[in-house]
Amino acid sequence: MTVVQEKLSRRSKLMYGVGDAGINLADTMVGLLFAIFLTDVVGLRPGLAALVVFIGRTFDYVNDPIIGYLSDRTRSRWGRRRPFILFGMLPFALAYMLLWWIPPFDTQLGLAIYYGVAFVLYDTLATVLYMPYFALTPELTSDYDERTSLTTYRMVFSTIGAMVAFVVPLAIIGTMNPESASRIMTVGAGVGFLSIIPMLAVFFGTREKAEHQDQSQPGIKESIFAAINNKPFLYAAGIFLFGWTALDVTQATLLYFLKYRMNLEQNYDLVFGLLFIAALISLPVWNWVAGHWDKKRAIMFGMLFLSAAIIGMGYMRPEWGLPIVLLFSCLVGFGLGAIQVLTWAMIPDAVEWDELQTGKRHEGMFYSLVQTLRKIGSSLSLPFVLVMLEWTGYVANAPTQSPSTIAGIQALIGPVPAVFLLVGILFASRYPLSRKRFDQIRAELAQRRSGKAE
Repeated sequence: MTVVQEKLSRRSKLMYGVGDAGINLADTMVGLLFAIFLTDVVGLRPGLAALVVFIGRTFDYVNDPIIGYLSDRTRSRWGRRRPFILFGMLPFALAYMLLWWIPPFDTQLGLAIYYGVAFVLYDTLATVLYMPYFALTPELTSDYDERTSLTTYRMVFSTIGAMVAFVVPLAIIGTMNPESASRIMTVGAGVGFLSIIPMLAVFFGTREKAEHQDQSQPGIKESIFAAINNKPFLYAAGIFLFGWTALDVTQATLLYFLKYRMNLEQNYDLVFGLLFIAALISLPVWNWVAGHWDKKRAIMFGMLFLSAAIIGMGYMRPEWGLPIVLLFSCLVGFGLGAIQVLTWAMIPDAVEWDELQTGKRHEGMFYSLVQTLRKIGSSLSLPFVLVMLEWTGYVANAPTQSPSTIAGIQALIGPVPAVFLLVGILFASRYPLSRKRFDQIRAELAQRRSGKAE
């Protein structure tokens, strides 16, 4: 049976894709600034700050599968996913504000408890909003290349959101020190409410396929076993986990690296701006590469490219100056685009493989498990960065850091995330869904569905 190409309109891609601008605006600000906010502004010891992030992320592990399961089973006039988006927006914005408020507590323990609770609340409400949004991808189109295209649109807006998060907050805040606390709170509140506006476009501008809502839904145990027994999903999830963990480590370290290794704190906005402009330019390039090769070879090449770029950045010396830093930031940004587009574009293909094997669809569970993996990576990688800083003798806002601290920062910006990327390449080498195999799966599913319809 011939597979008919299933094209999405440009408007549908835009209305869906714009949602990730808000998501990544908020999430990138947390990944970039929260660690240094806790150490250099709030005054928490790096070890306690690490504990805050670890508890917040680990406590949240159970949220993703629960929300995924609930969204799979939701039935409403708005579909399965969109009600979560509609009703999750405002609570999320309010919780986001609490992350950047400094409570009037005098003890390290009191501050740690407050930020641990605030982080759990933020992460829980983020799950309610984000996970159903991600699960919309396979429900908007089942076409192999259209999914890559749809993900590219999403990543264009995601990169724009990240670029705004890297450049604008720091331009308003200035330096990250206790004197900046009120500006940080103002920026946090603004980002929280600004981040939910694009989700209105998603709610009003997208429509889920009725055929998926009409399908009977399995129980939670069956959904988890479906994921465990789904070989393409397991390899795609491994690629996702190690690719994004590498980015988490690099992102959390980058401010420390520029401030204490390269003495370029005043050039944050320029470095980050060029990095994300390069990432934005790279997105259609990686989309083209995946279209002419396939997703497997494209992600392997992209991870290898990014590994080389961040290792080179890690070995830069202060006397090399700003131009060399800007060059490497462009190279890192170009490799970043591959992780953004291709890791997400591989997940929905496993949904069709699952339907062919089980006769059912588990998008919500699959995406919730992927989000859980992302949080597992963050719960380990961000605290690891902070623990490494404490272990090497980091002193917040010191004019100079010890040689051991500088060496630790260099390792965290380059070699450490490069190891994660290389493990991701190993997973990618075993990924079983080529373009040809995916087209065969779609054809078999189309034939099965047409038989049921008759």
